[in-house]
Amino acid sequence: MRTDPSETGGLFIGRRPGTAPVRFRGTPARGTEVRRRVDSSLANLMLLAMIALSLLCWGPIPLACLWIGSEIDYLTGSVFLGFIVAFLALFPMLFGTLSILRRLDQAWILVRRAAGHDQRSGVMPRVFGVTALLCAVAFTFWFVVIHGPGSQVIPGRAKS
Repeated sequence: MRTDPSETGGLFIGRRPGTAPVRFRGTPARGTEVRRRVDSSLANLMLLAMIALSLLCWGPIPLACLWIGSEIDYLTGSVFLGFIVAFLALFPMLFGTLSILRRLDQAWILVRRAAGHDQRSGVMPRVFGVTALLCAVAFTFWFVVIHGPGSQVIPGRAKS
């Protein structure tokens, strides 16, 4: 029956254009050994690029936006304007990075299929989740151990 929400894109009146499930052909034809190695190397480079872009989302992009906001605050003397500009800079930079990540992920699927792998789903959610977890652990270590209150690692920072 065609009333299952998973078949109709969430609507019971029919499927919206462009929401049909993606159907891949069978297992891709295997190319030459050299071609598969080149495609595998390209897929690995694309994966490294996705990891680098994901790491940018958890540190350098927010810090760059804070720096931009501080410069606006310095130039205008308005803290409020600095906050607004920092937030207005943050969203396009983060969403632009996520857009690039999504396109890289789709290209990664195609390159992996060209390398002879039966790749049907992307790796972006896993990469983004792992980088978020790693950055959270690194920040927690920095906050609690290195910079935290009463730090014994760096003398003179402990508050009495």
